[in-house]
Amino acid sequence: MTPTNPALATALQAAATGDPRRYVITGGPSSGKDDLLEAVHAAGVPCMAEEPGREIYRKHRERLGRHLLKEDRRAYSLEVLDAFIAEYTAHEHGIRFYNRGIPDGYGWEGFFGLRPTPQLEDATRRYRYDAVFVLDPLDTFEDPDDIVWAKDREIRRVHELIVQGYYDAGYEPVFVPPDSAAARLDFLCANLRLPKPSRGA
Repeated sequence: MTPTNPALATALQAAATGDPRRYVITGGPSSGKDDLLEAVHAAGVPCMAEEPGREIYRKHRERLGRHLLKEDRRAYSLEVLDAFIAEYTAHEHGIRFYNRGIPDGYGWEGFFGLRPTPQLEDATRRYRYDAVFVLDPLDTFEDPDDIVWAKDREIRRVHELIVQGYYDAGYEPVFVPPDSAAARLDFLCANLRLPKPSRGA
């Protein structure tokens, strides 16, 4: 897809043959992440298509015939981790946004009362992102699975655990305030010194 802003297209093209630059977009349920990622795609910025955890969650739930219990989470978490590592290592040049990142595992495992696996800790050390953007929560759910994952709408608790996971992993997240998806994308680009997509609209 061609970026809406010619200046942004030029910046992305200039970066395309350089070292990989990986930027995470994360946050708890009801953070507006899906809408923002749609805006990233629409602006022509390379981006991870879908959060691996959702599809893997659905697969496990279909196999078990129920929602994932604590004893199911370990196998699920390791499969999600493998998917994130594959996404990370497949990107070799230029800019790319990620729909959550490897350290999100700390938050979700903590929410379900699990200790981080050695695999998660090793991956967190080996695979580092260049910036992490945390979306502050909004007021509405955007996906039916969010209600399951948030466990009776404990949105704030999930959000705080995800944020703490990134701090524990040695990151200094950038917090993105509630706003429209277009405004949030401009905020991200401004932080990364990229031309704002809205200026080409």
